[in-house]
Amino acid sequence: MTTPVHDPVEGTAKPPRSRRALVAGSVGNFIEWYEFGVYGYFATVIAANFFTPDGGSDAEALVKTYASFALAFFFRPVGAAVFGRVGDRMGRRPTLILVILLMTGATTLIGLLPTYATLGAAAPWLLTLLRILQGLSAGGEFGGAASIMTEFAPPGKRGLYGAWQSFTVALGLLAGAGMAALLATVLTEPELNGWGWRLPFLLTLPLGLAALWLRLKLEESPSFRRTRTGTSDAGGHPQAVVPAPAPAREVALAIALGAGRLMGWSAAGYTFLVVMPSYLQSTLNATFQQALVATVLANLGFAASIIPAGSLSDRIGRRPVMVAGAVLVAVLAFPLLHLLQNHAASTAAKSLAVFVAGAIVGLMAGPGPAMLAEMFPTSVRYTGLGLAYSLSNAVFSGCAGLIITEAIQRTGNIDIPAHYVVVTCAVSTLALLTLRGDNHRRALRD
Repeated sequence: MTTPVHDPVEGTAKPPRSRRALVAGSVGNFIEWYEFGVYGYFATVIAANFFTPDGGSDAEALVKTYASFALAFFFRPVGAAVFGRVGDRMGRRPTLILVILLMTGATTLIGLLPTYATLGAAAPWLLTLLRILQGLSAGGEFGGAASIMTEFAPPGKRGLYGAWQSFTVALGLLAGAGMAALLATVLTEPELNGWGWRLPFLLTLPLGLAALWLRLKLEESPSFRRTRTGTSDAGGHPQAVVPAPAPAREVALAIALGAGRLMGWSAAGYTFLVVMPSYLQSTLNATFQQALVATVLANLGFAASIIPAGSLSDRIGRRPVMVAGAVLVAVLAFPLLHLLQNHAASTAAKSLAVFVAGAIVGLMAGPGPAMLAEMFPTSVRYTGLGLAYSLSNAVFSGCAGLIITEAIQRTGNIDIPAHYVVVTCAVSTLALLTLRGDNHRRALRD
């Protein structure tokens, strides 16, 4: 006997459509975080190639590299606002197609860009321009992908489906770290610094083309289609309608609250998963390979906990899972960092420390996309999701490397990373405590 299914305009999406949305939505996120991870992992190499003027120190070059890193993040809210507006009015599918084209083009061009030695002072400016384009596309990616994945999710699985958005963050960072580790192993240092660093960026081109093909086959989300076919003419044909916009003040407050709820995830995630390689090298004198191994372990812990955390939040709610993650990060930040700083500690103990650090961040990341989707109606979900996420990332992720590196330079305090994540997770915990306990059981608002 065949189990009945519903048309996505009327109710739950058919399973094949849901799975297709899951893959098409997450693939762009994978590429985005693969590239951002590669940029972070090769920060010292990029600094030497683009941000070392005559007489400049390595530390100054690294700070400038992270400043370019942060600048791209500050353009994410702009991209979220622009692409979010288009996505809420024209549809998730066409907007996500445009976003993947922009992201792929900008990243590929970084792999072709002449360095400071070849082009002079124009090289860092061109790199920064491409980083801005990446920031714009990344800002438009999260809101659309998270919207379409949660809007296609079957009943009771919104946390699980949304968790795949976060899971591809881990996969992207792992792929970036794996590529960096591979190149550091098979290439000599001069080869890596001279041309090898370009290869991970150029790999984005075939990945982007594959993502484009998947998104061209994607259907529009059930929620968006439902809001656009809500009336009929005299002949019974559906008429396109534009829903009344949600009150601007209400949306602005929800965006600010959403950014606060993500603050701990943003800060701890980037500190433990992206900034860690440069911190271990510049502060604790680790080798490039050692730093990458530590980062891979942290990202493995992150990946391992995301899907279970998202699924658990479908059963017990978003609030207890995310609060547990924020509190654990705040409590364990100093002990974990001190273990890494302890030269007498065993390699196994340090490996376990970075794995645990990544895993507890995953407790916040797993339910995060579904939590945000439940905060906004369909008419502003793309925009609201994207702005809350990108604002939090712009301030607390994009600035993490810059803040930590500069603060350590000025104060000499090597515990700065722990101070940073403790403060942000404490604030995030307060914001998360305002969540309703039954949001995971409620339907998304049209």
